[in-house]
Amino acid sequence: MKSWLSRLSATLLAVAFVASAAPAQAEKRVALVIGNNDYRNVPKLQKAVNDARTMGDTLKQLGFNVMVAENLNRQAFSETLLAFDRAVEPGDTAFFFYAGHGFEIAGQNFLLPTDVPAATEGQEELVRDASVLADRIIERLQNKKARTSILVFDACRNNPFERAGTRAVAGGGGLAPMMQLPEGVFSVFSAGPRQTALDRLSNDDANPNSVFTRTFAKELLQPGENLVQVAQRTRRLVSEMAETVKHKQIPVYFDQMVDDVFLNGNAKAQAEAAKPSAPPQQVAALPPVSVPKLPKEDSINAPIASFSRHNGGWTVVFSIADPTLGISWRIGDSGDFRETGFMDTLDPRTRKRMPNPSIELPADAPAATIELRYVDTQGEMQGPFPIKFDPDAALIRDQRKILDMTATSWLSFREFNGLLVYYTHLMSYRCAIREVRIGIDSAVPDKVLKMPSCNSRDPSAIPSDAQPYLKLAPQTKSVSVELTYRDGSVSEIKTFRR
Repeated sequence: MKSWLSRLSATLLAVAFVASAAPAQAEKRVALVIGNNDYRNVPKLQKAVNDARTMGDTLKQLGFNVMVAENLNRQAFSETLLAFDRAVEPGDTAFFFYAGHGFEIAGQNFLLPTDVPAATEGQEELVRDASVLADRIIERLQNKKARTSILVFDACRNNPFERAGTRAVAGGGGLAPMMQLPEGVFSVFSAGPRQTALDRLSNDDANPNSVFTRTFAKELLQPGENLVQVAQRTRRLVSEMAETVKHKQIPVYFDQMVDDVFLNGNAKAQAEAAKPSAPPQQVAALPPVSVPKLPKEDSINAPIASFSRHNGGWTVVFSIADPTLGISWRIGDSGDFRETGFMDTLDPRTRKRMPNPSIELPADAPAATIELRYVDTQGEMQGPFPIKFDPDAALIRDQRKILDMTATSWLSFREFNGLLVYYTHLMSYRCAIREVRIGIDSAVPDKVLKMPSCNSRDPSAIPSDAQPYLKLAPQTKSVSVELTYRDGSVSEIKTFRR
């Protein structure tokens, strides 16, 4: 009964939210704020709902039409996101905030509904199928042509699947960085890669909000600060507070804004827009209502693709949440679809041969749209779904992911007619790097390491005239390194010792 009322409340709030947004006006502000505390199969949280309510109040003061949704199971999550999707129109500013459990699998971030099943080692698909892919939310806002999309995730907590006496789903806590965001998107994470976010500073900390949200909400209300300034001040203040309890938490942001975005400016028009809207109506006991089933095309887990570059060209791997009986694809919106074929393994969900989820593209493949369709377990064709292929952006994203996963290989020492430090690995993936800085026997990288320019035709090849090493003094003990990536984000400082 409680679960049904929760879904009903979320649905009715969604309907009310859409109604309040009509008639549509150009460049209006809309926000969806979600807080999940009451998890059934993984540890409950204490402050996520409070965080959502605080952010909802803050955004209302900034002139947003706000929907606040709490303790959403998978179906209610889908319905709420669909309502948000329908409320966003071309030119709007869209703000999405999520507080709750989040989990990273193979570089992708999933937001966990309250009914996510418990999972152990080897059961990652259970988590994928029952969760919400964060990248898909961005894609939906892009499809709606929002002028500005702001996404904030206070979900960088410990691994929720850890259990005594079991081997948990792989993951040490925290979320993966969102690299190569589309233009017009700004995202903020409450903690950096492989860091966890504090709910409180101590047992005596009576603040109802997490360390990140209490800070970020206040900074958003500072007049005349753009989003970058808000994120930078939040990062500094949260980091300083975490250090007082010997914890490392440094919020990160990823910026693909063309212009500065001010949510609380001093202009008269902004002041008028910042008038708080009426609070949402409370939902009492109501009769059951029928909830329409979402079409496959509106699924928040529509197929996505990952692109990897190798000497022979591109490998494209499709991720489809639904069990499938066959996959086909084509380039562009005309021509015949080609089947991907099948693998020599059974899909445990269908007990049939698993469709091949990958295709190959030539090294010189131009930017294009890949149309993907698949046959579901009822034998019905779903799609086609458009997937954008941008070779330049895909190359940078792929190399950035490799650099993140192989950070221990960035530098290596060799003894050969003296002491050398090699940075061949960085040269091989230089297309994702804007600048490399190193520090010799120093924890502060203060010297720029010159790198050859990126050759997109043969990106991993090291030019014959490039020198992939430095000669060091024999007494050198360590070298620190910091990377600035093409999207402007900066890596953690890594120190390599002899």
